[in-house]
Amino acid sequence: MKAKKACKKMIGLVNGLVNLTVLLFIILLVAFAGYALWDSNQLYHAADRSKYAPYKPTVEDGGKSFMELQAINPEVIAWLTVYGSHIDYPVTQGQDNMKYVNTNAEGLYSLSGSIFLDHFNSSVFIDFNSILYGHHMEKKAMFGEIGEFAKKDIFDSHRYGNLYFNGKDYGIETFAFIHTDAYDFSIFHANVSEENRQAYLDNLLAKAMYTRDIGVTIYDNIVLLSTCSSTSTNGRDILVGRLTEETHEDPYANDGTDIDRDRRSVNIPAGAARIIPIWSLVVIILLLTRFIVLIPAIRQKREKVKRKT
Repeated sequence: MKAKKACKKMIGLVNGLVNLTVLLFIILLVAFAGYALWDSNQLYHAADRSKYAPYKPTVEDGGKSFMELQAINPEVIAWLTVYGSHIDYPVTQGQDNMKYVNTNAEGLYSLSGSIFLDHFNSSVFIDFNSILYGHHMEKKAMFGEIGEFAKKDIFDSHRYGNLYFNGKDYGIETFAFIHTDAYDFSIFHANVSEENRQAYLDNLLAKAMYTRDIGVTIYDNIVLLSTCSSTSTNGRDILVGRLTEETHEDPYANDGTDIDRDRRSVNIPAGAARIIPIWSLVVIILLLTRFIVLIPAIRQKREKVKRKT
């Protein structure tokens, strides 16, 4: 009998240790998940366009707010806006193309980096082709929406943008969307020489998924907005536009429409499930943990009831 009781105690102790280990593991898992969510939110917050909104140059302030940002970081050279999207950021330029991969527009370390101009380009956009780079991020941050232009309806309906530099606004009229490889040096060749401009333009248009005939010539100044693609390894998505002296009104300024909202209205049916809030997931995990811990106790009670009957 004593041996049997000792055996039961040992089994109970082992069960208790197993339950405690499972509980601790789940608590650690929840803690890690919570930290990962917090870390991701911090990353996206650092990249959100609202962070830089106070510095955006306006007609009313004559660009004074933008000059405040330039006082913080003199390598801020421009401000880029693509109408109907969340692309509304300052533009930087370093002495190489690595600095602003993980440095923000205020000159501080940040994994989200900045929108930056190729270091071979002129900072006042006088080159035939100027290349701007930015991270492809979720939640529509940085150049996260460039890939949306692979949808023809988005490409057709979002034609204009604005580039502010050297104290003046310039219009952007998009005319091509390209999906290519990161090592396609026939495209990623900034500041093309005058004798090679026509060949570069012809190659660019030949490789484009979509084009729009707006009469671009080798005497224009074009900008390429480049980011990583989520559809292929080493893929790059590029939106190409022509700089113009004529600025364009933002057709989405008054209704708050953006690319993501357009896409939702088309692709998500009425009554579709909404994303579960993070706090709800935590509660579900905690309830599940409690249930797992209580399973052995429930089994013991059932065994006692069986013995009595």
